[in-house]
Amino acid sequence: MLKNIFLLKGEDFHDLDNLSVYGYPQEIIKNEKEIVENLIYGHDLDNRHQIMQDNAQVSERFQIDEPIPLIIGDLNTSTLCLNGDTIIGLILEQGDNPFDYKEIFQELVNELVNIEKSCSFEDEIEIDNLLITLFIDLRRYGDEYIEQYPTIELKQEDSFIKIFLFGIDEVGKTSLVRRLKTGQFNDNYFTPTRKFNIDYIQQNEKGLLAWWDMPGQQLFRKKWLIGLQDSNLIVFMIDVSDQIRFSESKKELYSIINRYELAGVPLLVIGNKVDLVNNNSIEPDLEHLERLREEIIKFFDLDKIENRRWEFLFTSVKTNFHVNFVQNMIDNLII
Repeated sequence: MLKNIFLLKGEDFHDLDNLSVYGYPQEIIKNEKEIVENLIYGHDLDNRHQIMQDNAQVSERFQIDEPIPLIIGDLNTSTLCLNGDTIIGLILEQGDNPFDYKEIFQELVNELVNIEKSCSFEDEIEIDNLLITLFIDLRRYGDEYIEQYPTIELKQEDSFIKIFLFGIDEVGKTSLVRRLKTGQFNDNYFTPTRKFNIDYIQQNEKGLLAWWDMPGQQLFRKKWLIGLQDSNLIVFMIDVSDQIRFSESKKELYSIINRYELAGVPLLVIGNKVDLVNNNSIEPDLEHLERLREEIIKFFDLDKIENRRWEFLFTSVKTNFHVNFVQNMIDNLII
């Protein structure tokens, strides 16, 4: 499985001090000069022109070398070079075969930089978006075509359910998945998620659930549509204690569910952090919650949704309130 993606850029790759290093979800190699040096050396850039004539995919804007698999220390990598001044690399799990990703890696880079022309490599935001897009597409490719999970092999194909979890930042999405998977909540885990995750949770009746957990910061929201493909259920989470951001949340919700290709996909809306609107009580005031439920449904116009089945559920991932009902809601929506 793909663990990380990185990009190296510089006018002179021999000058490591002036090399720009980017990474997603983490900047694993940013301060690792020896690793960077070995990655660059593996491309034999001094003899690059002859290599390009023999192997390169020639394109209008960027000439893309074939990916080169390298084992550097404990890193299993596959890297390709663009125009002699940019290297994009993958960091894979130890047991993965980098040749499984060779063609799709080169094809995706070519599509993004030469066909869609989505990145000039001059703007940091463009570079970040490029890495995020590649990461999501390659993770999906690995998930659907490469990775083999014993639990999946024992199930029928239709028992594999993809759940797309989204919402603006700091509403508790990753904490929910962690609670569902492990039963635990980390009270000190306050850093908003900056990476795309896939977590697998075994469900007795429905088989295996694949939770696609998307980061909610503004920078990452334009990438939600990439992960939405082939979803069996959409889960949208809001922070009920932060009503100032309700309008922002509503806008993001309808930007997704109004998509033509998503018509009919069931929707579960989770109102999280009810403990914060009930004086941190483990058992919230049910009458208060009912009034709040009516207000939220009215504000978000949930009662006007007609092209799909939908449910609304209050939770407190922190106190574990109603978390056990999430699975019941999924069962009800996916029949």
